[in-house]
Amino acid sequence: MVLLWMLVCSGLTEAIEPISTSIAVGMAAALTGFLASYPNILYYFHECCRPEWISFNKTGLEVDLESKLFGQHIASRIISKAVNGFMNNDNPKKPLVLSLHGWTGTGKNFVSKMIAENLYKEGMHSSFVHVFTSELHFPHASHIETYKSQLQQWIKGNVTNCGQSMFIFDEMDKMHPGLIDSIKPYLDYYDKLDGVSYRKAIFIFLSNAGGESIIQTALDFWKAGRDREEIELSDLETALSLSVFNNKKSGLWHTSLIDKNLVDFFVPFLPLEYKHVVQCAMAEMDARDIEADASIADQVARDILYFPKSERVFSVTGCKTIISKLDYYV
Repeated sequence: MVLLWMLVCSGLTEAIEPISTSIAVGMAAALTGFLASYPNILYYFHECCRPEWISFNKTGLEVDLESKLFGQHIASRIISKAVNGFMNNDNPKKPLVLSLHGWTGTGKNFVSKMIAENLYKEGMHSSFVHVFTSELHFPHASHIETYKSQLQQWIKGNVTNCGQSMFIFDEMDKMHPGLIDSIKPYLDYYDKLDGVSYRKAIFIFLSNAGGESIIQTALDFWKAGRDREEIELSDLETALSLSVFNNKKSGLWHTSLIDKNLVDFFVPFLPLEYKHVVQCAMAEMDARDIEADASIADQVARDILYFPKSERVFSVTGCKTIISKLDYYV
């Protein structure tokens, strides 16, 4: 019967003409009867805003953070607790708002992907996951008022379609200041706005802004001979939020989202060391079903630029160039 339904819906009945009216009526009756008996069958063939397509995998996220995200003990802990707490709350008072900060290649986009893959059956390909990139979607400062209106319409329309939508804003450090404030009402403590509830949506901001303060803290710990795992959120959070808020080149400059405490967590991503780059290379080989070769991973890590130049402590590009470097060696 499922095959019959697919046949009729795909329009293939025209390809097997001629067909008698009585048979056509019989097929339609059979199909109608089947769908009446199994009213939810359609949801299995087309992504819908239902548990069949949206279901949080707590264990999956924890395993991914533990086994695939390297050198980010603070970010891993915050993301796990924040997402788990939000998803286990049947009646949140506001959307979950995460602001991920750190140098390039440290795992911000990677973590966003992990969250999506452990919440939506289709992962980043889900029609309920929406990614905005500043330079692509909001390139011209002169059009900021138009962008504000469009952004409000996009978010309202998508949340109306599915309350459990996810919005990822990449390159926040390149976004025109003031633009992101246009979505403040959707992130606030409102039960509904114009009949639409935004309380189960997730907003994730990705930015390099604040990376300097994070790097400085990591360097201070290194120079003092302290282990990076000793760094706590309390060592970074205040300086990070102030750095982002006061950065005139950041999309979060003097934003009401920070001023009104609507960002639930500022998540710092530490600069990666040599050993973390090696781990990234080994993980990439495993993802490609290539036998892990420590000597190749070591060579890839050696080819990466590090800073400060004399000590070569932290990777300039994190793990961002690992894929292309690995292509050269394998």
